[in-house]
Amino acid sequence: METKFKLKQSDKVVVLTGAGISAESGLKTFRDHDGLWENHRVERVATPEAFQSNPELVWKFYKQRYFQLPEVKPNPGHFALKKLEDYLEKNFFIITQNVDGLHYLVGNERVLEMHGSLRRSFCSKCKSKFKMEEIDLSPAIPVCEKCGGNIRPDIVWFGEMPYFLDEIDEILRKADYFLVVGTSGTVYPAAQFLNITKYNGAFTIGVNLEKPLNVDFIDEFHKGKSGEILPKLVDIWIGK
Repeated sequence: METKFKLKQSDKVVVLTGAGISAESGLKTFRDHDGLWENHRVERVATPEAFQSNPELVWKFYKQRYFQLPEVKPNPGHFALKKLEDYLEKNFFIITQNVDGLHYLVGNERVLEMHGSLRRSFCSKCKSKFKMEEIDLSPAIPVCEKCGGNIRPDIVWFGEMPYFLDEIDEILRKADYFLVVGTSGTVYPAAQFLNITKYNGAFTIGVNLEKPLNVDFIDEFHKGKSGEILPKLVDIWIGK
C-alpha cells in the first residue's frame, strides 16, 4: 500500500467520516439509492415539518434505527481511528456525519457529531436533554416528564443547522492533514470541508468504495473498504 507521508505527533489531523464506515458494521445507510427508507420518503421522516405533521411515523422510523444499534459493532476502521487518536492526542479530531455513536464505543474522545446522535433526545417544548435509554419508548410519541411536551430524537434534520459549525471551521483551517472516510461528497455543508482544508494548505486523503464527487480536491485516494484500508494506512503513518 502506497502512501506519501509519515505522521509526526505534532501534526494536526482531522477526519471526516460518513455512512460508508458505518455500513461496514452492518448499519443501514440513511438513504438508499432510490431515496426510500422502509418505503417512506426521507422527507416524510427527517424534517421538522414531518415531526409536526406526523410525529408517530417519525418516531417509528427512529425507534427502528435506535433498536438496531445493539446489533452492530465497530469495525477495524473505527479501531484504526482510535489508534490514530492515541498517537496524536490533542492534535486529532473526528467530525462525523454519522449518528450511531460507534466512534465513542471504541474509545475515541475528540469527536464532533455534527448531525446529532440516535442515542440522545430532547424535549421539543422545554429543550430538556435525555439519553435515549433514559426515556420511555413504549408510547408512539415519548413525552417529557418535566413539561409534558413531545420528545424528539436529537438528530439534525433536513432544513436544520448542523451542530458545531463554528468549532469545525476553526479546526479545519488549522489542519495539516484531512482524511475523508466513507463519504460521497454530496451532503452539504460537510462536502465543503475538503475545499476548506485544501485551500488552507492541508494534505488531503480519501478512503471510499467509490471516488466521491469532490475527488479532485483529494491528494491521495484509496479505493476500497475502510475496515481493510485504514488499519494498514494508520500503521504506516505512525510508523508501526
